[in-house]
Amino acid sequence: MNTIAIFDRLSALADPIRGRLLLTLEGQELTVRELQAVLQLPQSTVSRHLKVLADLGLIATRSEGTSNWYRMAREPEPGRRRLWLAIRDEVAGSAAARRDAARLTRILSERHQTSQRFFASAAGQWDQLRSELFGRSSELLALPALLEESWTVGDLGCGTGSLAALLAPFVHRVIGVDESAAMLKTARQRTRELPNVELRNGALEAPPLAAGELDAALLLLVLHHAPDPARVLSAVHRALKPGGKLLVMDMQPHEHLEYREQMGHQWLGFAEPELRGWLEPAGYAGVRCIALPPDPKAKGPPLFALTARTAPSP
Repeated sequence: MNTIAIFDRLSALADPIRGRLLLTLEGQELTVRELQAVLQLPQSTVSRHLKVLADLGLIATRSEGTSNWYRMAREPEPGRRRLWLAIRDEVAGSAAARRDAARLTRILSERHQTSQRFFASAAGQWDQLRSELFGRSSELLALPALLEESWTVGDLGCGTGSLAALLAPFVHRVIGVDESAAMLKTARQRTRELPNVELRNGALEAPPLAAGELDAALLLLVLHHAPDPARVLSAVHRALKPGGKLLVMDMQPHEHLEYREQMGHQWLGFAEPELRGWLEPAGYAGVRCIALPPDPKAKGPPLFALTARTAPSP
């Protein structure tokens, strides 16, 4: 920092109004109107001082619609930050700053009350409103972020690659396996911009996977197509690392016999005892099966989600 710059910044921070502004903007983002209410100053005065602080790089500005929002810069240049810290306690100890803090508390409280009033009035329509704003079940799109970013995940019976594409941003690698060349062609088109997605052709009874290659394996609406589910689950167990996770989602037992002819289903759903009878001999532990709530608009049978794991390393 050169000498001229030091004196410029010292001169700027010597103004008590600018010190009060910085103190107010330390922990939250405010508009000019809100800053006027906190400091009890006219708009022209607040705007003039904000410009000086912005030119010094001490505050950041964000535009949103017709409003500008201000807050202290998150990582100001070290020299600027040292200057601010040198005077902060003195600014905070002033009577004017204490009055500012009381008014700021009231403004933030009013913001919270406005939010609460909205939710109180919208509670009955909230699900529909959120769906209109963000799409149905939008919250589910964030759930893959719970996966470990170092994982290799197998999407077994990957179909057209929609799940592989959803998982790819959150994990190290996704390996999709499918026996249908037509499905894989579509999946390759869908995932062509995702370098961490690898697609392989093969049957689930003998998937093209090395032993211990996967941290997690997904069989989503796939197992009912398998002539021998026990063999599939045993093969997947081999491909999982010690302590690896399995997720199966499929149909609960149903009587839609037409699915056999229309879609080639080999099994009309699965019951939990039946699944446990295949999983436990294959070496899985911690089996947990949960019936999923039916979608009122869905025409198919209700679903379940089952999780299990392989034994951890000794």
